[in-house]
Amino acid sequence: MTAKHQEHRQPLAISWSHRARNDLLAIGEYIAADNPSAAAHWIERLITAVERASRLPFSGRIVPEYSDREELREMLVRNYRIVYRVGPHTLEVLTIFEGHRLFPPEVLSENND
Repeated sequence: MTAKHQEHRQPLAISWSHRARNDLLAIGEYIAADNPSAAAHWIERLITAVERASRLPFSGRIVPEYSDREELREMLVRNYRIVYRVGPHTLEVLTIFEGHRLFPPEVLSENND
């Protein structure tokens, strides 16, 4: 394992893009329409996954749609894809969406890339 890919001893700071925050809210609202307690559970589960990724940022797989971009990673949490970018000191959550969908290409341009 190269130094670039070694896991960090300290968790990376977590930065949520505007889109990722909106995604999280939309997921919560959608689930809450049927079951508010399930919505709270799911939001907590997604946030916990992001916190885990901040401790082991390269444990997520490379986003298949951008296999040439090692810094773009994702975690799968049941039927959701959490896509994030690993920086030197920050894990930037870019988007969260249903796993059957492809990565929305506009996400990278929204996040200055």
